[in-house]
Amino acid sequence: MPNLHLSVKTAFWTNRKACILCLFVTLTSACTDNTQLTQRLSIATGGTGGVYYPYGGAISKVISDHLDGIEATAEVTAGTVDNLKFISARSADLGFALADSLDDATNGQGVFLDVGPIPARAIAVLYNNHIHLVTTSESEINSVQDLYNRVISTGAPGSGTEVSAYRILTAAGLNPETDIQGQSLGASQSVDALRDGKIEAFFWSGGIPTGAVLDLASTPSQTVRLIETSTLLESLQQKYGRTVYRNAEIPRTTYPGMVRDISTIAVSNVLVVHQQMEDHLAKAITAALFAYHDELSAVHPMANILSLETAVTGSPIPFHPGAESYYRDQGIQVIN
Repeated sequence: MPNLHLSVKTAFWTNRKACILCLFVTLTSACTDNTQLTQRLSIATGGTGGVYYPYGGAISKVISDHLDGIEATAEVTAGTVDNLKFISARSADLGFALADSLDDATNGQGVFLDVGPIPARAIAVLYNNHIHLVTTSESEINSVQDLYNRVISTGAPGSGTEVSAYRILTAAGLNPETDIQGQSLGASQSVDALRDGKIEAFFWSGGIPTGAVLDLASTPSQTVRLIETSTLLESLQQKYGRTVYRNAEIPRTTYPGMVRDISTIAVSNVLVVHQQMEDHLAKAITAALFAYHDELSAVHPMANILSLETAVTGSPIPFHPGAESYYRDQGIQVIN
């Protein structure tokens, strides 16, 4: 007669091993599926006092909420120049970039000499940055030329503001290295320094209204004054082209204390990716910007500006083939 106890014991261990193996396969498959399904994207934005960061946060939420298997995160950065270097190094997947810096980046010139041409491609032109030159009502500064020998901030190192400020100063006949007492501060730091009397004016390139400037203008007993820069537009266009710079206005209703509209210079903001991003992913991201436009607009008024027509106007670099495919499906022609 067979040993019943041994047979039962053997069957028990055989079944247990089978169950453990089955469980292992199930868990391994689940982990593998999760790894395949969850793709993490990083969006390089800017400082917390500007528009890039909240806008980037809104885009990251739209991507995470509506694109299956993708989770995006908005990252605080110094701004355009660093963003483009992050894109080049593949340490960021998407980034905000000002058109004038982007023009330098694609040609590997200016501040990009050390890294060479940046292989970036456009997804969409989001909105125009307005050049702010901010001082106080008590200041004797009335033009860019009046910044000679003044203590001013030209923007954070690695920011598009710094590039724009240097170009504007040069167009006004000033040497940014020797003719001003320059400080390199971001929007929030510039506001604090102007409020405390540590600087006399600051440059800021941003959407309107910019939160940090709005906070300054809303401070009791503090009246800000914006200086016009549009008188230098022709000089900038002659040197850098009409795609990069154009005329714009900051309406007097933008910030408390403004008594008139201010004529200034506009620079396009472009959402960019690395040229090697998969076409299907670039197309899905582009489509999401328009399919969930209302969600973007709820975060910041500058997102209201985005449309199919404006999205393809003002980029100095070619569009990604995936983005082009989306626009073509919508009947929009992209001219690279």
